[in-house]
Amino acid sequence: MASSLILASGSSIRAQLLKNAGVSFEVAKARVDEDMIRRSLEAEGASPRDIADVLAESKARKVSAKMPGATVLGCDQVLDFKGTVFSKPTSKDDARAQLLQLRGQRHMLLSAAVIYKDGEPLWRFVGVARLFMRNFSDSYLNAYLDRNWESVQHCVGGYMLESEGVRLFEKLDGDYFTVLGMPLVEILSYLTLQGELPQ
Repeated sequence: MASSLILASGSSIRAQLLKNAGVSFEVAKARVDEDMIRRSLEAEGASPRDIADVLAESKARKVSAKMPGATVLGCDQVLDFKGTVFSKPTSKDDARAQLLQLRGQRHMLLSAAVIYKDGEPLWRFVGVARLFMRNFSDSYLNAYLDRNWESVQHCVGGYMLESEGVRLFEKLDGDYFTVLGMPLVEILSYLTLQGELPQ
């Protein structure tokens, strides 16, 4: 059966992960107000895990409503630091403040995936990775941000593990794909079991 998978995300890294895995798909970026949804959920006391799940579902649901018959994959990731969800930094100073909070501490990345078809949810999963940031120096932090701000300004926490951001860490406990924002192995397993990908 030929896959009619739609990725409801504008994330280039998620698209690259699917492409590298040999999956045929199209991209249809979901137009949802993620900040408003997140703020509303936080006001209701939702957990970071639930916030990630709802954001992923809102993307899948929105695109599925416009594309009958298609298998739609929505994904989202949140950074959970002691129960607080971090947003993308608004400036280099904001990124520095986030990294100073995370320095020498543990935080979690929660990567949610939800699959919809014909407006109905079929499957969901939230991958969890625990990251331990090393106690880096102020001088290294400043130099790191000077070198990397252009590439990390859209990244929660101010780092990309697939580039120099890996040097901020001393330990990682969890799946690498989850760190990148997509629980890829679980998604591929589900799609294979459903006949969307060859057995």
